[in-house]
Amino acid sequence: MEYRVMEKIGVKASLLGFGCMRFPRKDDGSINEELAAEMIETAYKSGVNYFDTAYGYHNGESERFTGRVLDRFERSSYYLATKLPCWLVHTREDVRRLFNEQLQKLNKEYVDFYLLHALNKGQFDRMVSLGVLDILDDLRKEGRIRYIGFSFHDSFDAFKYILEYRQWDFCQIQLNYMDTDIQAGLKGYELTEKYNIPLIIMEPVKGGSLARLPENVDRILKEADPDRSTASWALRWVASLPNVKVVLSGMSDMDQVMDNLKTFDGFKALSDEEKQAIDAVVQAMRSRVKNGCTGCRYCMPCPSGVDIPENFSIWNEYGIYDNIWSTKWRWENQIDDSAKAKNCIECGKCEEACPQNLSIREDLKTLQAELDAL
Repeated sequence: MEYRVMEKIGVKASLLGFGCMRFPRKDDGSINEELAAEMIETAYKSGVNYFDTAYGYHNGESERFTGRVLDRFERSSYYLATKLPCWLVHTREDVRRLFNEQLQKLNKEYVDFYLLHALNKGQFDRMVSLGVLDILDDLRKEGRIRYIGFSFHDSFDAFKYILEYRQWDFCQIQLNYMDTDIQAGLKGYELTEKYNIPLIIMEPVKGGSLARLPENVDRILKEADPDRSTASWALRWVASLPNVKVVLSGMSDMDQVMDNLKTFDGFKALSDEEKQAIDAVVQAMRSRVKNGCTGCRYCMPCPSGVDIPENFSIWNEYGIYDNIWSTKWRWENQIDDSAKAKNCIECGKCEEACPQNLSIREDLKTLQAELDAL
C-alpha cells in the first residue's frame, strides 16, 4: 500500500481511503453487514488505514456499523474521519450534542479527522456566526478531535474564502479528470499546495461515471494498457497530484476493493504517455455533449419559468456519460416539473441573449422527449 505523509500534522495515511457511503445493501435497503465487514477487513489487512464516514450516510447507520467493524482493530492503527452535519446545527448547543451522538454511535473516545460537512459560503458564514469553529477547537483541546477540516461544494471563490479564513489541518474536495474546472477544481488544488494544507479527494471516479465509459472512449484506455481497469485510470490521475494525501473510494463490492488495492499497491503516477491517453479521453467525452451550453445564465430568467441551464446540464451529462440511471434520477428529482423544458412558450428571448447562439427552443423540445423516454 502506498502511504503519504501529511507534513503539516504529522500523519502517515494510506493513499487509498475507504469511503463508507456506498456499502453493499440488502433488498430492504439496509447495509449488507457481513459483506461490508469483509470488505473493510480486507482493505485494512492490505494496508488501508483511513476510513471516512458521516452522520447521514446509509440513513444514519454508517457511523454505527463502521465503528463496530473498526472495533476489531487496534485504535491507534487507523484514522477515522466523520463529519458535522452543518444543516442540523441551529444553535451552539447542537454542535456538542451532535458530536456526542456521533462518538456514541462510533463507540470511540475520539475522532481523528472531523470535517464541517458539505460547506458552501453561506453555510460556512452561518457556522462562523454560531461560533462552531471555537467549539471544535475546544473539543480538540479536550482530546476528542485530533484534526479539523471541511468538505466542500461551491465555487472556487468560495473555496478560497473558506480556505484562507483560518489555519485548517486538512480539507476535502471533489476532483476528477473530467471536472477540473468545477467547484474548487485544479485551481483549488493549487491553493492547497500554496498553503501546505493536506488534501483529501472525494468523487475521483465521479460517482462511478468514470468507471463505465462509453465503449468507443474506453477503447483509448484499453489500447494504452489493457491490464488496467477503467476506474484505476481515474484514481491514478488524481493520486498523481503530490498534495493529494488520501483518495477516497466508496466501494460497493469486493471486486472494487480488490481492484483498488491493486491500483494502490506499488502505486505508479501517470507517465506522460498515460496523461496523453487521459487527455484524449477527456476530449472524446466532451465531444459527446448535446449542445454547447456553458451555464452562463444570460438566458435567464425565462418568462415561463424554465430553468434552461439546468435542463441543458442534465441533458449534456447524459450525452457525455450515457448514464441512464443517474440521468433519470436527476430528471425526476433535481429539477421541478414547472422548470422543465416542456413549459417553454417559444418566445425566443433566450436565443436573443445567448452568446453561444444556441437553438434553445428546438433543443428544449428534443431534450424533453429524450429525457422523458428514459
